[in-house]
This record gives sequence, C-alpha cells and structure tokens, in this order.
Amino acid sequence: MNELKTVAIIVGIFLIAYFIPLDSVRVQSAILASFSLLQEYAREHVLFCLIPAFFIAGAMQNFISSQSVMQYLGKGAKRWTAYLVAAVSGAVLAVCSCTILPLFMGIYKRGAGLGPAATFLYSGPAINVLAIILTARVLGWRMGLARAIGAVLFALVIGLIMALLFRGEEEERQRGFAQAPTVEMGRTPGQTAAYFATLIGILVFAAWGKPSDTSGFWHNVFTVKWYLVAALLAFLAYQLIAWFEKDELSSWMSSTWSFAKQVLPLLMGGVMISGFLMGTPGVDNGVIPANLISSAVGGNSFGANLSASVVGALMYFATLTEVPIMQSLIGSGMGQGPALALLLAGPALSLPSMLVINSVLGTKKTLVYILLVVAAATISGILFGAFAV
Repeated sequence: MNELKTVAIIVGIFLIAYFIPLDSVRVQSAILASFSLLQEYAREHVLFCLIPAFFIAGAMQNFISSQSVMQYLGKGAKRWTAYLVAAVSGAVLAVCSCTILPLFMGIYKRGAGLGPAATFLYSGPAINVLAIILTARVLGWRMGLARAIGAVLFALVIGLIMALLFRGEEEERQRGFAQAPTVEMGRTPGQTAAYFATLIGILVFAAWGKPSDTSGFWHNVFTVKWYLVAALLAFLAYQLIAWFEKDELSSWMSSTWSFAKQVLPLLMGGVMISGFLMGTPGVDNGVIPANLISSAVGGNSFGANLSASVVGALMYFATLTEVPIMQSLIGSGMGQGPALALLLAGPALSLPSMLVINSVLGTKKTLVYILLVVAAATISGILFGAFAV
C-alpha cells in the first residue's frame, strides 16, 4: 500500500508538471499566491505560534502520564468533565487551525479519548474570544452571538458524535493506555502545572495579535506582550535548570523535533495548495476566481450555505483575518447565513490541517470530522439566515 501511495504521488506530480498551463495569467498569479501565502504563514505563525506549540506537545509526550490524561479526558473521566475541560482548554489557547494541531496530537497520543480530543481540536480555533468580540463589533452583535453559541455548541456535539461513531475502536485504544506502566516524575504536581502554565503563557502572549481598537485592555496587553514573554522565558529557564534532569530535557527536545518533522511538511504543502486554489485571503489571485466563490454564497439557500462551509473548510485563515474578509464578502452580496457558516467552518479547518489530522486519525475518522464540521456550519448558517432576514 505504501509503495502504491508513493507511485501515485510521483505520477500525480509528473502529470501536474506536464500539463499545467504556465502561460495562463490566472495560473501564474495562483502560483505566486501559493508562495505569498506560504511566506505569510512562515512570518506570522511558525516562529511565535507553531514552535511554542511543538514544545508544548513534546512536553505532553514526556512529562504528562497517560493516567493523568485519562483521568480528565479519557474513558475513565466523567463525560461532562472531559468535554468541558477539552472545550475550555481550547478556548483559553485561542489559536488558529494549524497551531492547535501539535497540541491535539499531544493529548491524543497520551490517552485523551477521541471525543474530547475532537472537541479540543475544534474549540481551539473556533472559540476564540478575541475573534468573537471582533465579529460582534464589525459584523454586528447578532453575528457575534451566533458565532459564539455555534462554536461552543458544535465543539461539544462534534466531539460526542465522533466518540459515538468510533466507540468500538476507542475502547480498544483506551485499554492500551490503561495498561501502560505508571511513570514516576521527579517533580511535584504544582511544579508540573507551573511548567505547563509557563509554556502556554509563552504561546498565548507571543501569538497575541494587534487589536483594531488602540485603547482598552486587549491593546494594553499587546503593548507589553514581549515583556511578558521575556519574563516567562526567564522563569522557564529557571524551571529547566532547577527541576529537570539532562536526559529528560533531551527526551523533550527529541519529541518536539518528532512533532515538527511530522507536522511542518504537511502544513507547508497544504498552505501552498490552499493558496494556489483559493489565493491569498481577500485577493482574487487563486486559480478559482473570487467572483465564482462570491456568486455561490449569495442568499440563504442550502447550496449557498454548503458552498460557504466547504470554501471555509478548504481556505487557510490566519487568526482574526476572517472578520475583515467576511465584511468584504458581505459587502459584495454574501448572505448572512453563508457568512456565519464560513465563520464556523473556516477558522476550525483548513486544507493544511486536514492533511495533518489525517496523519494522526486516519482517513475514515478525518473524513467524518470534516463532514461533521461542514454539516454543522451549513445547518447553523441556514437557521441563522432564516432568522436574520
């Protein structure tokens, strides 16, 4: 099977290289857009979002026992506790669909159930407090409220449905974690909690975006974010020297590098494909014309909402950029329902994230997760569009 996959990839690349019409202006602009989006991704997300996330995932792999994860997110945990912890954890991080991936991989590989892990995977990008506030201010309080309710509700529903559909496989997987030997850590629970809080703080503040409002709490945090990051890095250095052994740090670096090797090539390839197909956000430079997309999402029909959900699921949105893009599309005739559908599907999914999720969950689970996100976004868009008229 692996050999057939390799042959298929080689043949596919050959056919694309052989037949791609490079003399077409649209294709030329799409190729440039793919590299432009990759550059934006590298500048805006790799250093301050993905790299801290890789270190957190590596730390989960080494310094959190499977029993601890299972206590709160595994089969033995109370259902409402597991899903609430997963939803709240994702909301606190408030990251994009790509940055959440190493963290999702970390908790899933340490024993989190498929349902809570899927809830966490959706909630991180979707339940973004800053994005929801910006949505309410720019697109109206009704859209902001609908986005908040839809994101919280669907994070829980998608997780529960995933757990139900694959309960047989999950029971077998959870038994494997339950039989894993307990590993004694050389730190107190308080020290471990402080260590992870420091890593998460570095991720949150390093990735803190500049708000549109130049006054108020969010902007004040932005102006001092690098001082906060520096203080947290200094505290982290103290923790590593005082609380960890050299072999533990070596294992941490090894796990971090392992996550990076698995995730980065898929993400970067997916970003380029997304840029080639859809162009850079807000610019008509993809191989699929922007007017074709905007014409498909007018009104509040089932087709318009489904089209918006699918487009949102395929496109890559940097955190908070989806709001001005929606403002522009609504001004061009996009319906209120499809706008909400895209807001619910877009930040939570992207073509790059699909490739990585597939490498972790497999094709069947990944397809079900994608279909659930698209279906949930489509239904919410239809309902909201009906009442927003």
